[in-house]
Amino acid sequence: MNKGSQVRAALSLAARPARRGRSQTGEKLGLRERKKARLRQQIIDTSIRLFRKRGYESTRVEDIVQILEISQPTFFRYFPSKDAVLREVGRRGFNCLKEHLETELSSDATTAERLQRMYEDMAREVESDRPLWRAIVLSGAMDPVRSPQMRRADEIACALLRAVLQEGQKRGEVTKKFPPSHLAEFMESLYTTVVRRWAVDLSGPHSLNERVRSAVAFFLEGVEP
Repeated sequence: MNKGSQVRAALSLAARPARRGRSQTGEKLGLRERKKARLRQQIIDTSIRLFRKRGYESTRVEDIVQILEISQPTFFRYFPSKDAVLREVGRRGFNCLKEHLETELSSDATTAERLQRMYEDMAREVESDRPLWRAIVLSGAMDPVRSPQMRRADEIACALLRAVLQEGQKRGEVTKKFPPSHLAEFMESLYTTVVRRWAVDLSGPHSLNERVRSAVAFFLEGVEP
């Protein structure tokens, strides 16, 4: 059906009384859904602001609802806990990782260049918002073991990383001694450990960018054919 036919069909349906009633109901539902989406985003934005300012441990649901002037039952209709808000941020983090990997897969760079660029870019993004990422680490919001909701996102990201490493094997840039799935797990574990330790200062203050560069260099040296 071309555009003109679609418009004519829509006008014909709108002319029927029953359809007009449904259209008005749909508009009301649309407005209600938009209000819900707006409040949900306000909860996320307010929570993130408090996590950055006060830290994960000192931020309470009570603080969030007080600022928004909503009740705790209203908050819990959208999120079962403050950790659930951070899981939303975690999902966005996985989406960011997915976008980075897709970009690198479409480039003509070597495997080493792809991994160095991708992980250093992510490290810069994380380092620019340390208080928020500390909250994410402490809550386990991006941990697929502690947060089952993250498993699908983690699987997608790992599949793309496997594709990068598998292509590296085909090019002769990466050893074939190990399956690409194992290599992807090793690299992700290295990166995750570095970010966690940086976020909670277990080994003292250090530059995340510097540590990530070292981790990628260590991995690349280990996977040389």
